[in-house]
Amino acid sequence: MPITLPETLPAYDVLRNEGVMVMSPERAERQDIRPLRIGLLNLMPKKIQTENQFARLIGATPLQIDLHLIRMTEHQTRNTAAEHMETFYRPFQEVKAEKFDGLIITGAPIEHLPFEDVTYWDELCEVFDWTQTHVQSTFGVCWGGMAMINHFHGVQKHMLPKKAFGCFRHRNLAPTSPFLRGFSDDFVIPVSRWTEMRQAEIDSKPGLRTLLGSEEVGPCLVEDAAHRALYIFNHFEYDSDTLKQEYDRDIANGTTINVPLNYYPDDDPAMPPLNRWRSHAHLLYGNWINEIYQSTPYEIAKIGT
Repeated sequence: MPITLPETLPAYDVLRNEGVMVMSPERAERQDIRPLRIGLLNLMPKKIQTENQFARLIGATPLQIDLHLIRMTEHQTRNTAAEHMETFYRPFQEVKAEKFDGLIITGAPIEHLPFEDVTYWDELCEVFDWTQTHVQSTFGVCWGGMAMINHFHGVQKHMLPKKAFGCFRHRNLAPTSPFLRGFSDDFVIPVSRWTEMRQAEIDSKPGLRTLLGSEEVGPCLVEDAAHRALYIFNHFEYDSDTLKQEYDRDIANGTTINVPLNYYPDDDPAMPPLNRWRSHAHLLYGNWINEIYQSTPYEIAKIGT
């Protein structure tokens, strides 16, 4: 089954050219089926790139997905055209009366700031609390996951002495979890962050379960069953060249940065990078969508009741 996107959204043609099934809202309305309503609260500066990445993953399942793009109400992006934002995004204050089967909260390049110093922190906390009555399952990604686990459990983020940057080996710590169905015991995930969450602090909080972790870069995927949430601190959604784009940008700006670890063949930036995480990315987000489908009420109004 396809993902429903406006035909004028850039992701529509990108995904269709990749072979992902996409459908216009007009065609979807003629199908006798209730699609899953998935919101994407996009906090990243490159909105279109992030839309493509997540739409690609959630649009690859057998279920029909109705994707809704959401932004913080007062925050204005400087990296995406105002026309794009006006056409495809709705501010949170306009959607908070609605209910969603799933919500993805992306990362944001503001790791150096204390959470409470983020200009939209108060509204984001409102979003976190709203998910408990209006969203069946929430997926917090990178900074979004760190912010959500901090809000509900007080787990702190900690600055790293240098950026964790590259493709790091991770272990499957919960092979029986339905979110890890089909996962290998050992695999790589792209990592790009200046902060970390510490396993001991997560372990000290009742109700949190670490599903994926790395000896090098710590906990990766945490399940919070009581809040119907997953928190992932790394980037399964990244394209093959996303780390390359970040590395080339920093080199061009004169920023001191190491070559992303275990990313280029022979760690040579002159070589094209290899994608070794794509299959597990599709597994994780496909399993998440499947778990939503299995648990969400058919009558969407009953979500959160």
